[in-house]
Amino acid sequence: MADEEKNETTEETPAEVSDTPETPEPEAVAEEATDVAETPAPEAAAEEVSDTPETPEPVAETPEPAAEEVPETSAPAKPSRSRKHVPRTERRTRTKVVREKPKKRKPITRTEKPEGERGRRQERRGVVVSDKGDKTIVVKVDVIKSHPKYKKVVRRSVKFHAHDEQNAAGVGDTVRIVETRPLSKTKRWRLTEVVEKAK
Repeated sequence: MADEEKNETTEETPAEVSDTPETPEPEAVAEEATDVAETPAPEAAAEEVSDTPETPEPVAETPEPAAEEVPETSAPAKPSRSRKHVPRTERRTRTKVVREKPKKRKPITRTEKPEGERGRRQERRGVVVSDKGDKTIVVKVDVIKSHPKYKKVVRRSVKFHAHDEQNAAGVGDTVRIVETRPLSKTKRWRLTEVVEKAK
């Protein structure tokens, strides 16, 4: 009997010490998978534990535009460019009012320019100081006005060179001169009439 037990042990040892790796049987793998499925996840366990019904969060009536939602994981967005310098293609287009075109064009009529409607020319009255130049007299015009702030009467005199075509005016004559186009370097006035001859 002892010999038979030895033989059995010796027969069993070589079978146990085999060099081939043991592959798990498909039945054992299936059992392990069912064990994992039976153990609930911590979140699922928390849901099972709390049987109280949750109140749903109020939903905003006006949905926010998707442009404002920025994901937290993405890099910070670049600041939006100012709308002052916008390319022509991206500018806002304003609608133009379309006017109705007349069927027939009106003929262009030119009105005659009225003759005699010139700007009102300035006139001065003064005394002839010099008549030495040919067709030129120097007229001294006295201006008397009160000072705007101090109200003192201020006398001032200005000399004008006037054109005298006939050399009619002499020294000491009171004459009336009128503004005209530039006739020379200094002459911008013209003699209109001799008001009073010198004695």
